[in-house]
Amino acid sequence: MALVTNVTSLTRSGLADFLIQRITAVVLALYTLCVLGFLLVTDNLSHAALVDYFGSMGMRLFSTMAVLSTAAHAWIGMWTVGTDYIRPHYFGTGATVFRFVYQSGCVLILFVYVAWALQLFWSL
Repeated sequence: MALVTNVTSLTRSGLADFLIQRITAVVLALYTLCVLGFLLVTDNLSHAALVDYFGSMGMRLFSTMAVLSTAAHAWIGMWTVGTDYIRPHYFGTGATVFRFVYQSGCVLILFVYVAWALQLFWSL
């Protein structure tokens, strides 16, 4: 049985990928708590208040970190799904081509997501 090589994995190490997913999950949880905390403690929630909050340098950096964490977390998860389920056992001899198309689509979607988010946060 041919095993799928991990050429397209993020770190080429299962343990490192596992740790990256856990770290990015913590970053995303902290970001969620930060935003929820702001929403809960802000009495007069307005567009101006949101612009000031998300426009501050700290939130721009934290938002960028959250976006990059989302992309890394998603890539590791989608790569794992692709390599676990898009195999010759299920897809026959075309599994490699289908997996390549699947992973290329994932990369394209994640690139658009990151580029769009960075453009929003930094007005590039």
